Amino acid sequence: MSHTATAPFITVLSDPTPACTYGLSRTPAKLTNSTPTRSMGLGPVLPLTSFENVLYFLFSVLLATVIVFLNASVFSSILLCRSLRAENRCMYMLSTCLSDVCSGVAYYYCGALDVRDSYDSPTRTFYIAPTFLGLSYMAILAAQADRYHAVTSPLRYALRMSRGRTLAVIAAYWLYAFVIVAVNNLVTVGIAKSVTSIGTFVGNIFTVIIMIGLNVRLFFIATYQLEREPPTAERESKRASIYLIVVVAVCFLIAWLPIFLHIIVCNFTGTTCYSFRNEGTDPLRLLPRLNAVLTPVLYIRGCAALKHTLLTRVWRASCCRAKGVNPVERSIAPSGQVTSVCKN
Repeated sequence: MSHTATAPFITVLSDPTPACTYGLSRTPAKLTNSTPTRSMGLGPVLPLTSFENVLYFLFSVLLATVIVFLNASVFSSILLCRSLRAENRCMYMLSTCLSDVCSGVAYYYCGALDVRDSYDSPTRTFYIAPTFLGLSYMAILAAQADRYHAVTSPLRYALRMSRGRTLAVIAAYWLYAFVIVAVNNLVTVGIAKSVTSIGTFVGNIFTVIIMIGLNVRLFFIATYQLEREPPTAERESKRASIYLIVVVAVCFLIAWLPIFLHIIVCNFTGTTCYSFRNEGTDPLRLLPRLNAVLTPVLYIRGCAALKHTLLTRVWRASCCRAKGVNPVERSIAPSGQVTSVCKN
């Protein structure tokens, strides 16, 4: 049994000679990763010998395209908006979108082609592609901790979490992730497996517990504590930011819990876990990619300024310039109050 890394802190157990292979059609032996001919070239995620396989291949390409398009659009919107760039929460959005853009680009290779990104696979990405998924996870966890600190201790948060410190936190987990990548590529496969197996398993449990705990705590704060404050624009902004990160984290957990449970079952039972033909046909790995589509949609839906900037300065930039329209001056929040939005 071998370990397949899906993030710097997430290790999935898989069998290099799977007991059961999943796919939309039977796979000829010559197309499997275990044969010498496999290293001579890359084929599509499934042999294009049937209509459903062609549809699945097109779905994989479309999924990668949508991930890149949506996350790049949100990333550009935040960069173009000065008021959004001034908010710490938007820095975490930038980090999430950047990692998801890279994950979407990698999915053209890992998802659309017949690739197994395991330790000893000739088609592996040397842990780089799965690291971007891990960075999205770390960004959302850090954003949750940031919102929790901002709501429970607003004065201390204002004094401690400056713009520079927020960027330092983001830089720290990006650096940590790629240090782990470097270590895994410099040591032997056996050492890499022993270093990541226990540590990542324990880390997964603790991060899920922390994320669930923060979600529950933030929900109760948004439900009870904010109701005691007078109805102001600041309260509505705080409520919106809390609800947004809670919903994003809940969706993230829904997408990642299956792979976490898979890890737990494989570690505790010691049995051979079922392997899939490749990354693209593994539903446990497909769910996080679907979440990379949902996350920017939630960002757009939950932030009026971001949505307005996206529509007027990113997707309709050429139209706005032709008409001489000032892209964004103000926006109406869902509550009906006027909120500050993007200005140049």
